Amino acid sequence: MAGSGTKEWARHWRYEQLPGLDLLRARYVRHTFPRHSHDGYVFGAVNSGVEDVGLPTGTVHAGPGTVVMINPEVAHTARAGEPEGWAYHTLYPSADVIAEIAGETMAVRGTAAFAEPIVSDPQAAHLISEVHRAAEEGNALAADSLLRIVVARLLRDHGQPMTARPMRSAGASIAARARAVLVERMAEPPSLETLATELGTSPFALLRAFRDAYGMPPHTWLTDARVRAARRLLDGGTAPADAAVTVGFTDQPHLNRHFTRIVGVPPGAYQRERKNVQDPAARSLVPSEAWQNRQHSQRYAPDQDAPDQNGSRASLGKAGLPGRAGPEQVGLGSQGLRRPIPLSSGTRSASASPSDSPDSPSA
Repeated sequence: MAGSGTKEWARHWRYEQLPGLDLLRARYVRHTFPRHSHDGYVFGAVNSGVEDVGLPTGTVHAGPGTVVMINPEVAHTARAGEPEGWAYHTLYPSADVIAEIAGETMAVRGTAAFAEPIVSDPQAAHLISEVHRAAEEGNALAADSLLRIVVARLLRDHGQPMTARPMRSAGASIAARARAVLVERMAEPPSLETLATELGTSPFALLRAFRDAYGMPPHTWLTDARVRAARRLLDGGTAPADAAVTVGFTDQPHLNRHFTRIVGVPPGAYQRERKNVQDPAARSLVPSEAWQNRQHSQRYAPDQDAPDQNGSRASLGKAGLPGRAGPEQVGLGSQGLRRPIPLSSGTRSASASPSDSPDSPSA
């Protein structure tokens, strides 16, 4: 399609039959994810292009056939690794979901971790895409089965027990106390100097200790924490404008900018997906575009250039489950699956002011 090489689109959603799991399917070109972390795990499978993921150990380049695996609370960034950007399917399972599967399979004893941030595993990458496909088609049996199959595979081949944290140093203790203060005073945080004085240390010592402990400086961590808190409020039905003020953003546009950069979609689109899950009546409308979930009625703005799944059309039978017809056979198109939301130019990281930069000189 003309123009499809530079179009950005994304869908971040939750399927009600897979509790404890968020899903993101997107194509990004100029969008960059600032340094942030997640409560749970990240499994990302690139379908086309290259994604550069910045981790504490360095930058990894994820292309088709690779799976990026990020443990909870590991700070990272993401951006396009080539001018054409990248398209991918990502699973965000909670720690409880991973613990349950690990316990059933006995693949890993204790809390699971993944030592390798990226692996070449085309079959696992394909399974991640198929979890998305099954969920968007409303096939709960296949989606749940495929999720367990791919997580068990990754645990078996790449999982290990999470290593015990080292003895708490004085710096780590200061960082933990600083984090507690920022959580308690999220809406009105102190300045770095005031915070350091309250903790009995110097500003630069606090900066170093906090970054060593959490992978980012306090102001970047606070922005990430505010977005996480806003997500919880939006999940519960709080209006974006009210959520913005509650967690300490100046106003809704301020929340929109940071939320979109970190989560990958605007807060309004994020919340609409949650409402679709919680409100059965919202499923009465017939979807009209490719990739529209038949069980979810909320329609995003039309995107004339939204592509297909970039090659993940193989049947579920390849995973050892009953096969099914592909898109060409079941007649998607006018009443197929949900189309992702196109991202406006306002979502690009370049729109942020210098003071909002996650890696400002003070970092």
